[in-house]
Order: sequence, then C-alpha cells, then structure tokens
Amino acid sequence: MITALMPDEKNSRTLQAIKAYGKNLLSFIRRRVKTDADAEDILQDVWYQLSAVVNSEPIEQTGAWLYKVATNKITDKYRKKTEASLDDLFLDDNDDDESDNYRAILLAEANTPETEYLRNLFWEQLYIALDELPEEQKQVWLWQEMEDITFQEIAESTGVPVQTLVSRKRYAVLHLRQRLRQLYLEITQY
Repeated sequence: MITALMPDEKNSRTLQAIKAYGKNLLSFIRRRVKTDADAEDILQDVWYQLSAVVNSEPIEQTGAWLYKVATNKITDKYRKKTEASLDDLFLDDNDDDESDNYRAILLAEANTPETEYLRNLFWEQLYIALDELPEEQKQVWLWQEMEDITFQEIAESTGVPVQTLVSRKRYAVLHLRQRLRQLYLEITQY
C-alpha cells in the first residue's frame, strides 16, 4: 500500500537526499557540462524532479535514481541546445551586437551589384571551406544547417550516436568560423 507523504516528511526526504548526494552529484554533473552555471541548473532540475516524485512514488535506490536523472538532464541539455547556426560561423564570445552588419548585407532584399557580389562571395567561400572538412563533419553540418534535420533524426538514420554528431558539427563550425573570419571582417567593414 502506497501512502502519500505528509509535506514535512516529503521535505525531510528531499533534504536528506540533498545532504547525502549534493556535492558528489554536482561534481558528477560538472565533469559533463561546459560551465558551472549549466551544472547548477541541471542539479536544480534534478532536485525539483526529486521533490515532485518523492510525494507520488517510493524511490528504492535514491542514489542510482538521482544519477540517472542527472544523466538524462545532461543528455536533454545537449539535445535541446541549439547548435551553431550560420550566425555562429561569425560570432564568438567576444563579439557584441554591433556585429550584425553582415546579416544586413547577406540577407538584404535589395539586389544591388554590391550585395549580390557579397552574397555570391560568401556562398562560394563557405562551400570551399566545407570541402576542406572531413566528410562526416561536412555532412552533419549540411544536414543540420541546410536541410534542418535534427540530431536525433540523423542519429536514427545513420546509427551514429547523437553526441558524436554534436561533436562532429562543433568541429565543423570551429573550422568554418576560422576559415571565414577574414570574409566576416571584410563584410562588416563594408
């Protein structure tokens, strides 16, 4: 017979889990994500899920359950994370909002000889840079950016794990960003 826990008992169980597993669980998460802020957000989600579940069903092995939830939250974060788009080819952490000039040129509706030339130059240089990539990286980038196929769909059709696909795309973006940096500078100074 399962009985609902009283609010004080529920809080007590959640606090016991936080005391028993908090530091180790945070360390576990930190080793698997890029920033401390991401790790803390994921840990907060784990505690929230624990507090929701403690009241509705018993957890036999709390530690195993917490690590499984943390692993799932980390995986969800990587799946949901919007990977590098065309914007990311030019923007990095040091850029500010003033670097939108290239978009105005590349996406301009006006077909002046200058904008047409810059658009053609951009696409030409992009495809040259893509051809320099290993085929797996190139293909993942094309599927994601040009065909708008999700990592999950690519994984299902190719049998390659999502994390491997994410990694391949990241390497492609880093190469393209480096390779197109000079063009970016020329476009933004146009």
